[in-house]
Amino acid sequence: MKMHARAVRGAFLGLSGMMLLAACGGGNSSTSAPSSPPPSPPPPTESAGPSFTAGVFEPSSNFEDRCEVVRAGVDIQGDPFPDRPGSTLEENFFLRSWTNETYLFNTDVVDRDPADFDDPVDYFAVLRTTAQTPSGRDVDEFHFSQPTEDFLAARNSAPRAGYGARFVAFSTVPPRDFRVLFTEPGSPASEEIVGQPNLVRGSRILEIDGLDFVNDNRQASVDLLNEALFPPSPNVQHTFLVEDPDGARRAIMMTSANVTFGAINRTRIIATPGGPVGYLLVTTFSPFAAEADIADAVADMRAAGVTDLVLDLRYNGGGLLAIASQLAYAVAGDAATAGRVFEGLQFNAAAGDRNPVDGSPNNPLPFFSTGLGFSLPSGAPLQSLDLPRVFILSTGATCSASESIINGLRGVGVEVVLIGGTTCGKPFGFFPESNCGETYFTIQFRGVNDAGFGDYADGFVPNDSPAAFGVRTPGCVVADDLDSALGDETERLLATALSYRENGVCPSPPIAAAPPGVTTSSVDAALPRGRAVPVGGVMETNRDMRMPNR
Repeated sequence: MKMHARAVRGAFLGLSGMMLLAACGGGNSSTSAPSSPPPSPPPPTESAGPSFTAGVFEPSSNFEDRCEVVRAGVDIQGDPFPDRPGSTLEENFFLRSWTNETYLFNTDVVDRDPADFDDPVDYFAVLRTTAQTPSGRDVDEFHFSQPTEDFLAARNSAPRAGYGARFVAFSTVPPRDFRVLFTEPGSPASEEIVGQPNLVRGSRILEIDGLDFVNDNRQASVDLLNEALFPPSPNVQHTFLVEDPDGARRAIMMTSANVTFGAINRTRIIATPGGPVGYLLVTTFSPFAAEADIADAVADMRAAGVTDLVLDLRYNGGGLLAIASQLAYAVAGDAATAGRVFEGLQFNAAAGDRNPVDGSPNNPLPFFSTGLGFSLPSGAPLQSLDLPRVFILSTGATCSASESIINGLRGVGVEVVLIGGTTCGKPFGFFPESNCGETYFTIQFRGVNDAGFGDYADGFVPNDSPAAFGVRTPGCVVADDLDSALGDETERLLATALSYRENGVCPSPPIAAAPPGVTTSSVDAALPRGRAVPVGGVMETNRDMRMPNR
């Protein structure tokens, strides 16, 4: 974190033409009194900088890019830094005005004097609502910032060193319990040695390089374990002892590589007595291959004549809203979506019919039926399945743009059958704002469907859940297990979806969703058990509003 001095810029008063004249001496002396030396000029007077008056806000543009620490050069995208000389105070005033202009709950924010805070990050932390949902959760759980360098790396999908495995931690402190959620095809984790993948879903880490991963809590060991499990660079080799779901223990050796997680992790067409069923595991709506990969998968399913679709979003935290819209169109087709709204944006009351972030007209997002230019040619027609219902597999990590698919389809009359757990409850989104090396994320809009509904801050919940809160949908509560591969017909959530499709009955009693653990990037972080959040940055749990070339 950068260090901030309480700095203000001085303003010098002009002294031109000022002289001190000596008085004439008395008596008959013809000699003038000696002149006194001119005095030293007064010390510079420091400007007070911007001043605080509660409830009075200057435009945020008056303070934008006025930085205490001025960066030189260009960012990772090659864009010059826009910084100009400024101060911590001006950075704080920028955040105050920008929040008032764009924050969805701007009237709930207590107007605090920016001069009372020495660090803009600390000041930003208090510029939020303290309101709670009916269940007692904070309405705004999504308010934070990160260094702009980190944000740009994630936004540009810079490959990350690793093995291509997504881990979940049921305990991050001894006895540790880290297991594999899924692996990326073509990665070191999924590489097969004599027909056996290095890691499979549910593999538990027991040792790394001979160190006891479960129990060793010496700081030196923890440092080595962190570096081995989450390698900082490619081409680093480590040896693992793992235990698979069937109890078998194996020693494996993996070499780290730069890995980018794709949008489509796996797809299947499942033969059933009631006709072929498509299965599609989508882990992110990323800005690159996702558009083309989803279109290809849907085209294959249409060619196979699928009569139902199981859309697995259990680990999908969001991404590009435009691509989520394309996927929703692919499910529902032209007849259900033509001229309808996939998601409209509700800004604060002062915004009127304009987007307060960029001043553009606040036009709703349609169901996109053509390529947009991400990884498909702009205007290329998309195929669709034209289904009246869809089965969506969900957990607490089903978030943001993934929830927009649920809400958007419900808004045009498509039946959404939810199998799994309550979704994360994020009907909100934001346009990231970078200023002086820090990127800020503040809730700026609520997403609503064609029927004008967007009140699901406690998530969507399967209808047989005992939960007292959340928006109920048809479907069944089923705990996510790690005993079978994703896409396998015996895997618990998929098996329940296929069974419900045949007979309309949920397991009895419900298979209650236990605390799922948390995905993590550290073996010694004091993380609580709770709703899983995908690792990799805020853009993986967000509605990303970008369009091509923006």
